[in-house]
Amino acid sequence: MSEIPVASDASADHRKIITKPVMAWAAWDWGSAAINAVMTTFVFTVYLTSDLFGNKDANSVVLGNALAIAGLAIALLAPITGLRSDAGGRRRFWLGVNTVIVAGLTAACFFVFPEPRFLILGVSLIALASVFSEFATVNYNAMLPQISTPATIGKVSGFGWGMGYLGGILALAIVLFTLVTPLFDWAGASETNALNLRLVAVFSALWFLGFGLPVLFAVPEIPGPSSGARFSILQSYAELWRRVVALARTDRHTVFFLLASAVFRDGLAAVFTFGGIIAAGTFGFPLQQVIIFAIAGNVVAELGAMLGGLLDDKIGPKRVIIGSLIGLLIAGMGVFLSPDASGFWLFGLMLCLFVGPAQSSSRAFLARLAPQGQEGELFGLYATTGRAVSFLAPALFAAAIALAAPHVAEAQRYGILGILVVLLLGLLLLIPVRGPRVGAHRNPSQNNA
Repeated sequence: MSEIPVASDASADHRKIITKPVMAWAAWDWGSAAINAVMTTFVFTVYLTSDLFGNKDANSVVLGNALAIAGLAIALLAPITGLRSDAGGRRRFWLGVNTVIVAGLTAACFFVFPEPRFLILGVSLIALASVFSEFATVNYNAMLPQISTPATIGKVSGFGWGMGYLGGILALAIVLFTLVTPLFDWAGASETNALNLRLVAVFSALWFLGFGLPVLFAVPEIPGPSSGARFSILQSYAELWRRVVALARTDRHTVFFLLASAVFRDGLAAVFTFGGIIAAGTFGFPLQQVIIFAIAGNVVAELGAMLGGLLDDKIGPKRVIIGSLIGLLIAGMGVFLSPDASGFWLFGLMLCLFVGPAQSSSRAFLARLAPQGQEGELFGLYATTGRAVSFLAPALFAAAIALAAPHVAEAQRYGILGILVVLLLGLLLLIPVRGPRVGAHRNPSQNNA
């Protein structure tokens, strides 16, 4: 069975995990946490939807619509960006280009002043940054087989996720204690014209750029096609469709995994998206405590991702994902049944513990299935299928609350059941999927039919 080439440091010892290419690759995940955790989750989008820009509900609708359009763009464009980078032998190049674009768009958020007329600028920059961030992530994920070996791919994936969580923890702490609620007085902490919150954007851009660049020097570019073939945009869609049809005919288990992972990854995203809302609305956490819980949750998720990576290479990614989803269902029911904040802390952190390995092993699962030279294409489909069902968990969360509201006083906690339904559906879809062999990458000609 042929193997995907790995970086030179990794090939020296097939069981060595922490190599220079791996550290540089994981540093990108560390840096991107400033975009995901600071800009789009806890700080800057909260700023955009505040009454500084007018009506809060109207602002939220504008932001939601912008992100929905961004999601559609990703669904349509992510697969061909991966296909074209594979075909052109320019995976590292496009990772670098998209990283710089995301950093530039993020830094431009500094010019979003706290006035209603700047709202469209702010949400447009955030939406565009999310699009190019997803493009970058396609190429970043596709690098995983390059910097790992068949014996270490799960551990390397887990290490990358863990670094991302750790980077998010540190970035959030720096922002919290220097800009949002500063521990000391300095000019940048001024709230005049929301200078402190606008500087959050500059900090996030520099953080991402600084930690995102090393991978461009440590991981070699993939070789270009020997035939010199290139695809136009229209030809890329035609070629993509041809390959998807062929994949459905000859490699059904990869298609089944893409569908199953799209569902359970939507549930995983909802755990973090709605976790803070439930903590505040159902269990009465003040904002500061919500942020503290978020930091603690990232610590636990990091540990879970590292542990899941170790188990991945021993028992296989499918078993890790199934075990994690079962753990999430149990912990989620614990949150639902908890009468007070102490129960939320216990079972909420349990949720975080199982989210990490499920995310990490999902990436490792697909990396093991990807034929050599088609990693970017498959991870583009991975992004697209995830976006295609990204409405599912939010819709069921809202529907569960709406159904419970006429009958109970605290209906918000019933939204948890909507998320659990999505996780359960993803688990049921995953069970029949054949897992990849542990310790070996796919042969380019092998299929799971």
